[in-house]
Amino acid sequence: MSAGAGQAERIMRFIYALRSKGVTDPAVLRAMERIDRGAFVRGIFAERAYEDMPLPIACGQTISQPSVVALMTEALEVTPRDKVLEVGTGSGYQAAILSQLARRVYTVERHRRLVLEARAVFEALDLVNITALSADGSFGLPEQAPFDRIVVTAAAEDPPGPLLAQLREGGIMVVPVGQSDTVQSLIKVRRTASGYDYEELRPVRFVPLLEGMAQE
Repeated sequence: MSAGAGQAERIMRFIYALRSKGVTDPAVLRAMERIDRGAFVRGIFAERAYEDMPLPIACGQTISQPSVVALMTEALEVTPRDKVLEVGTGSGYQAAILSQLARRVYTVERHRRLVLEARAVFEALDLVNITALSADGSFGLPEQAPFDRIVVTAAAEDPPGPLLAQLREGGIMVVPVGQSDTVQSLIKVRRTASGYDYEELRPVRFVPLLEGMAQE
């Protein structure tokens, strides 16, 4: 089997695995097909890039399980007009998926090294509608608010107030919520004229959302 045929088969199996986990939105599946997860996984884990599992990356962080990335993206209901904020850039994989669906993606990360590495991948993939910044994501990005969509890739005890405040009326935020790394729920928040509507989606496991900048 040629390298090209092998890659095509891996991607086909990858998309089939996402469908089997309940991902049905054609636009999300197309985005997952277009963005090569292998570009975001380095070293000894590169050969496992097309498996539906989280993998370690630098700074003690992880690249999320593809089916979780897809389901979170689906829950955001992103449209081509949307300005999206991602809190927790990590490898940059989630932001890259969002870049295929949204008008503009802002992604913030407390680890400067991860921001630099993600920017290099975005540039290599010619993803020009992503802005990656080193910042304390627990405070969002006030200078660019309000946002149509916000996704948080680390677990908070409650949906963070500063992020809720930066959500446009009619906007959607998807955030893992839980007080420990064993009991977390993915929550979908929709801002209405009178407040916020909350919907519990599924159990998940994410690293905790931490305040402040990291050392590297």
